[in-house]
Amino acid sequence: MRSHLLNDTTAEHYRRSVTEGVERVAAKLATTDRPFTGITVDALAPRIDGIDLDQPLHDTTAVLDELEDVYLRDAVYFHHPRYLAHLNCPVVIPAVLGEAVLSAVNSSLDTWDQSAGGTLIERKLIDWTARRIGLGPAADGVFTSGGTQSNLQALLLAREEAKADDLARLRVFASEASHFSVKKSAKLLGLGPDAVVVVPVDHDKRMRTVALAHELERCAEAGLVPMAVVATAGTTDFGSIDPLPEIAELCAQYGTWMHVDAAYGCGLLASLRHRDRIAGIERADSVTVDYHKSFFQPVSSSAVLVRDAATLRHATYHAEYLNPRRMVTERIPNQVDKSLQTTRRFDALKLWMTLRVMGADGIGQLFDEVCDLAAEGWKLLAADPRYDVVVAPSLSTLVFRYIPAAVTDPAEIDRANLHARKALFASGDAVVAGTKVGGRHYLKFTLLNPETTASDIAAVLDLIAGHAEQYLGESLDRAC
Repeated sequence: MRSHLLNDTTAEHYRRSVTEGVERVAAKLATTDRPFTGITVDALAPRIDGIDLDQPLHDTTAVLDELEDVYLRDAVYFHHPRYLAHLNCPVVIPAVLGEAVLSAVNSSLDTWDQSAGGTLIERKLIDWTARRIGLGPAADGVFTSGGTQSNLQALLLAREEAKADDLARLRVFASEASHFSVKKSAKLLGLGPDAVVVVPVDHDKRMRTVALAHELERCAEAGLVPMAVVATAGTTDFGSIDPLPEIAELCAQYGTWMHVDAAYGCGLLASLRHRDRIAGIERADSVTVDYHKSFFQPVSSSAVLVRDAATLRHATYHAEYLNPRRMVTERIPNQVDKSLQTTRRFDALKLWMTLRVMGADGIGQLFDEVCDLAAEGWKLLAADPRYDVVVAPSLSTLVFRYIPAAVTDPAEIDRANLHARKALFASGDAVVAGTKVGGRHYLKFTLLNPETTASDIAAVLDLIAGHAEQYLGESLDRAC
């Protein structure tokens, strides 16, 4: 069994095995003609259930053949131009190369004596991102597993900075379009059931600052503590960007921590033409960024940034066997001092490789392309009498609803849209997402692939309409 350990004696075995795996994936990518096969749970589950994990195959080729059957053939491929569903981006090759390197070396980014250069690379990327945001010379941060963890850590810091003697008095303000992780974080942080105050949004799905001001005033009058305002720069459903400068003013007025959840909108940090859409982000106390959403990085690659590095002390714990306090005075850089995680992958390497090969402008150009594509998609939807589109895109998301000419019952229209999404997924021809707006079912395009064209969007709209019309025709037949 030692022949499977990666070391100096097995380097050639490693090269052959990884090359064979890469060739399988490359062949699959080259021949994939739709984003999904349409396979069902009932069809796929028996294949996997039938595998006896206590009976190894002892052969890489045989295992890859099996993997083709249980995974590669039926995977949902985000690189396909008609994958239009969730916040999943196609990935760039330099980042995938970085993934291969970091997996093989297997550095752990908790302490200097486990990572050395990896620690410094991550710190350099944090400094680079902080400068792009404009947080100032005292800024710092750390890579995380994703936006949910970043939001949790930011709100942990805000809670500790609020210095409240009673957690039940703390309040967090977030728009009704904010990410669910805000409420989840509040619960994990031991805040009360009423801790998150939901602020209404305007027609463009942006936080209404007049309503925020009203809620902050009510909080003060009730003797409660405004712990944090979470502004969103790219909501999951709409890609909407809250009015950051106005929110910053209110946070300053009430002495409230300002957190910007830019998990989606962080791509604008590299944009060549649309950076102004997140003006005001530089006034935040903390910022969430997800490079694996809009920097075209493989999952996971995320970070939380803070204006004042000193606030990261609230996540610091020392263990004699890992990061004893004396290391601070010895100026030994241990990233675990800043992180909620201990063992942590060197995910920063993927972004490092991307920047060194493509440059920030290369990333920004790709993100600008998907934002421009969304603007084209908006025009298509607005001009199509079959569809009702909710809001013009701020980033690259379109939320819309099929509206049949001859049907007026909202519940029946809901069912037609739900059926169209399921039928489209089952066909494998395209993948779209769904959500609710005003209690009604809508469909959603999340456009993160620069290879997607306006023609792809038009074709998928025709497919959706076809499935919806078929459902309504069958429904009418059943009624008769």
